[in-house]
Amino acid sequence: MPADEKTELPSEYKKQKAREEGNVSKSQEVTGFLALLIGLGAIFLLLPYLAERINNLFIYVMNFSLDDFNSTNMLNLAIYIISETMIIVAPIFALLLIAGIAGNVLQFGFLVSIKTIIPKFSKINMIKGFKNVFSLKKLLDGILITLKVSIALSLGFFVFVGFLKELSNVAFLNVFNQIIWLKNKALILASILLILFFLMAGLDFFIRRRQYIDNLKMTKQEVKDEYKQLQGNPQIRARIRQTMRKMASSKMLSNVPKATVVITNPTHYAVAIRFIPNEDLAPIVLAKGTDLLAIRIKEIAREYNIPIREQKELARELYRLVDIEQYIPTELFEAVAKVFTTIDEFANMRK
Repeated sequence: MPADEKTELPSEYKKQKAREEGNVSKSQEVTGFLALLIGLGAIFLLLPYLAERINNLFIYVMNFSLDDFNSTNMLNLAIYIISETMIIVAPIFALLLIAGIAGNVLQFGFLVSIKTIIPKFSKINMIKGFKNVFSLKKLLDGILITLKVSIALSLGFFVFVGFLKELSNVAFLNVFNQIIWLKNKALILASILLILFFLMAGLDFFIRRRQYIDNLKMTKQEVKDEYKQLQGNPQIRARIRQTMRKMASSKMLSNVPKATVVITNPTHYAVAIRFIPNEDLAPIVLAKGTDLLAIRIKEIAREYNIPIREQKELARELYRLVDIEQYIPTELFEAVAKVFTTIDEFANMRK
């Protein structure tokens, strides 16, 4: 297998960098389907409104007398027609705009990248542009578009031919019932085409997603280089250390309920120690922390009725010298033993 062959799936870091550059998985078919769905829905829902506005516009134009034809009236007529047309199409246009935005957001989330609009001189390379026009990807896209249009037209034609068989009966209906029949047939045809476009959009989405992942695939050497780069990035290292500290703190705090005593400073340091005779070779530090972490350790200790003893110097020495899950050094045995003695005495007094 060639060393430069891209066999590895893209890392999260590479996908994030691609996203920052505006390179995301996007299917125009999904956006087009959503726009078609919302557009047709808007037309049917706004049909009474649209019919009324169009009727008023028709009446206004038809009532315009030939005697009124002069430059001023013609200008007013043109302004009225343009303004009414804008009012008619504005709701549909607004909904289509929202559908276009929603179609993209649903696929790759909200993204604003100025890198996609920065002009690149490489894009005007005639040789590269010629190759892009006649590339295999463009050929496949053209075949898919042709196939989609052919299927849609063929399906629409056969459905429409089926409707024509009913025309002989529809001709005897009144105008209102004919309009109802036409509306119902339009809904049936639109529903069939929407189902077809939905299936095509789903297929195109998965194809685009596969192509996107394939384009971002990495060689084994790229994976190694990226790992070295991330390890050398101070911000990445700091984020990794922060994550590891959080994980270590969470695990450490889960050990506090097993402690025999918590030694404090009293507010800035807290060290949880366990010693079980005949089981532990020596006292062992289960958890330690300063400030807020120390407060949390003491809260857990109180919750589980673990004794808390204030020993300022000892708490600082334990925190400084002993790591988590390590035995205390021999030089601190005597001081720690005195703490355990006070615990035993207190327990005996309670008995």
